[in-house]
Amino acid sequence: MRDLQSWLARLEKLHPTEIELGLERVSSVARALGVDTPARRVITVGGTNGKGSCVRTMEALLRAGDHSVGAYSSPHLLRFNERVRIGGEEVADKALIEAFEAVEQARGETSLTYFEFTTLAAFWLFKRAGVEFALLEVGLGGRLDAVNLVDADIAIITSVAVDHEAWLGSDREVIGREKAGILRAGKTFVCADPRPPASVVDAARKLECESFFIGHQFSLADNRYQLHAEPELDIGLPELRLPPASVAAALTALAIAGELPGADRVFEVLEDLRMPGRCQSLAWQGHQLVLDVGHNPAAAEYLADWLDRHPVRGRTLALVAVMADKDIGGLVAPLAGHIDHWYPALLPGNPRAAGAEQLLAGLAAGGVDSGRIEARCEPVAGQLSRAAAALDRDDRLLVFGSFFTVAEALTIIG
Repeated sequence: MRDLQSWLARLEKLHPTEIELGLERVSSVARALGVDTPARRVITVGGTNGKGSCVRTMEALLRAGDHSVGAYSSPHLLRFNERVRIGGEEVADKALIEAFEAVEQARGETSLTYFEFTTLAAFWLFKRAGVEFALLEVGLGGRLDAVNLVDADIAIITSVAVDHEAWLGSDREVIGREKAGILRAGKTFVCADPRPPASVVDAARKLECESFFIGHQFSLADNRYQLHAEPELDIGLPELRLPPASVAAALTALAIAGELPGADRVFEVLEDLRMPGRCQSLAWQGHQLVLDVGHNPAAAEYLADWLDRHPVRGRTLALVAVMADKDIGGLVAPLAGHIDHWYPALLPGNPRAAGAEQLLAGLAAGGVDSGRIEARCEPVAGQLSRAAAALDRDDRLLVFGSFFTVAEALTIIG
């Protein structure tokens, strides 16, 4: 196959199930491919929310220190290439195809899921490029995720909340146990969850990790980061556009690794740092458009706080489209008091997306009065036009609910 899209279409059908947690198959192929250690130094990032922001922060800071860096994250918004970055640049189609061909040859008769196959391809690219640091975002859970085939020098857990219940369970202790599977005995562990489940704390203690917990060994409050351990730090930060806890975890990991730039450089890097699809603010048709991929209650709470800290003179309207397996009522509830009018939207090309009846039931469960909900439930494109027509001069429009929702909106607005 000569083009990337053909490869990606094939990978979607390669394995009988979209997700199959477990490391035996993918680890055997990694050894055959020679990528079970994709870089000299590896930092793995797990958690329910804030993983991508943590990876992005470390990537920017390491590059500011002239380190060669490979970053792997998922999912993507518009292009698969977003998932694999080397030196801050998305890997080109040609390089990805070469990596896919290498994995295909190494796997023999071993069946791999889409995520397993593409993870190995990323590792192959990092190994070939000889990057010093590989920053790896866990896809789902931790213990049995393909990324966890690598023994990380530093493991980070950004947060533990309920999501992906069918795979991880509906209890924070159970979910925490899965996420703590990325920890390694005697290695460094950084936790950015202010109330970590006992299962996470116990795992770190049993493995005798060098552990750093937010609110104890490090903190970030009022734009001031402090590390209360060697090397002790007290750094003033700009107003952050990414979740503060994720930024604090990134700073801590690099400080412990001895690779954090000076305070002035840290300030400069963070001042310019943004994350596509995370409280992303754009000017569109003379109005403010806010895009956020948040799709669980914890992410909605952060988004609600962001809206509070960035008020507008007028109203806030919201377009929401969500996957059917999500807690829609829990997602909506933190935002119910912040939104003046709701536009429930459909993603008809996505079999996982919630339908009109489920969306309306979720809005009701989240405490939204029916009088504040648009009567017609249409695809994203139609609702985007409808909401745009309703915007007054000082209003803003929030588009949120999933990566698919934000990607669709970005495609429409160009």
